Amino acid sequence: MDISLHSIFYSLRHIILIGALLYLAVTVLMYVIQSRFVYAPVKGITDTPDNIGLEYENVLLKTADGLSINGWYVPADDERAVVLFCHGNGGNMSNRLETLRILNRLGLSTFIFDYRGYGDSEGKPSEKGTYRDTEAAWRWIKERRSVAAGDIIVMGRSLGGPVAAWIARKYPPKALILESTFTNIHDMGKKLFPWLPIRLMSRFRYAAEKYVHDIHCPVLVIHSPVDDLVPYELGRKLYDAVNDPKEFLEIDGAHNDGFLMTGEPYIVGLDRFITKCLRDRQ
Repeated sequence: MDISLHSIFYSLRHIILIGALLYLAVTVLMYVIQSRFVYAPVKGITDTPDNIGLEYENVLLKTADGLSINGWYVPADDERAVVLFCHGNGGNMSNRLETLRILNRLGLSTFIFDYRGYGDSEGKPSEKGTYRDTEAAWRWIKERRSVAAGDIIVMGRSLGGPVAAWIARKYPPKALILESTFTNIHDMGKKLFPWLPIRLMSRFRYAAEKYVHDIHCPVLVIHSPVDDLVPYELGRKLYDAVNDPKEFLEIDGAHNDGFLMTGEPYIVGLDRFITKCLRDRQ
């Protein structure tokens, strides 16, 4: 009996040790490759606004650290304001033509750009890099298009939400729109990988919840209760952190197509918020 118990304890100890080593190995692997979960760039532009009948200007920007990034300026007839649009982590700006169509329909000129490593933009994506890229885009609108801050609306979708919040904190715009986005990377990581020590291992922050504390322009938060990537509760938590004046627009559909699935109510909600913001121009 003693030999049997000793064998059991010996086996259990080895099982626990092997399990611990496997957990450590997976944790180290996830630490090393975590950028692949944050960024999913696609190189090369496949479509342009020409494909949907919109005129545009192809723009090359120089970032503060010397990279060349690509953007499009899509003018609207009877322009009401200019939208600086920060897209999400996947694909590139050629996958956002439907968004350009909607904003153009609302009388909004749009400047959309690809982060470093996306589309035809140079470099490799990083958190600091996405902020630098967005700052270069903001400066282009201000300096090359001579647009006042009171005529710029910053809009970010998904990963673009924290990026948009970062630029809106540094350079206050007329309004900020955060669509299908999250509070910070730590909260997202805990939802996706609850068994990992995310806070200890994460190399990224994208702390939208922190950034909005210092933003005092009107903010619209948009989210779907059935978002299949960014939990609705994170969208609501982000909204709770936003200062007044603020609004929440609930949409339908999954993470990548919620604005399209919602259709006209999405467009009407955007238009109502923007119209209200533009009544009192700076």
